[in-house]
Amino acid sequence: MRSITTLDLQYAHRFYGFKGEAQYLHGHTGVLTIEVEDTIEPGVNMVFPCNEIQKTAWEVLKNFDHALILREDDPLLPAILDVYDKQGIRNGHPNNKMKGPAFKTELATAYPDCRLVVTKETMTVEGMIKIVYDLLKDKLNIAKLTFTSGVNAATAEFPVSKTIDRCPLCGIALNEKGVCPKCGYRH
Repeated sequence: MRSITTLDLQYAHRFYGFKGEAQYLHGHTGVLTIEVEDTIEPGVNMVFPCNEIQKTAWEVLKNFDHALILREDDPLLPAILDVYDKQGIRNGHPNNKMKGPAFKTELATAYPDCRLVVTKETMTVEGMIKIVYDLLKDKLNIAKLTFTSGVNAATAEFPVSKTIDRCPLCGIALNEKGVCPKCGYRH
């Protein structure tokens, strides 16, 4: 069975090298739907609490919210960083509180202090699904991801091959010591 939840992301990007409207810097409201698959945990009668899916996903994905997402070879990137330097905000600002931990994967690097994500490929809805799966595949049993942004949408299904030990009291994943980080239950 599956538990399903959604997250909204506000971001700006452009398709560098694209011939069309998307070559211009523009913004979107993206909606990410995450489907997590596993057995129903008998103690809580659910696969995984949706609010816990959101918390787990949001911890890394908040770096995409209100961020500028540019491809690594986009000539706007050095110009943006230069402006941020001149403003004194490249290394953060006290009002920049909605940031997650920095990350670097093969597909994307997050620079949370300057609200910037640099991607290997153009950040399309399909590209976002690849990035999200790469960031969350070891944290959740993701069966399906759907990302919509404006009139664009993509979806991908993934094989679910692992079992995650979960708390019978609140349904969330136990840590490596078999302890629930939420309620303290011990396996």
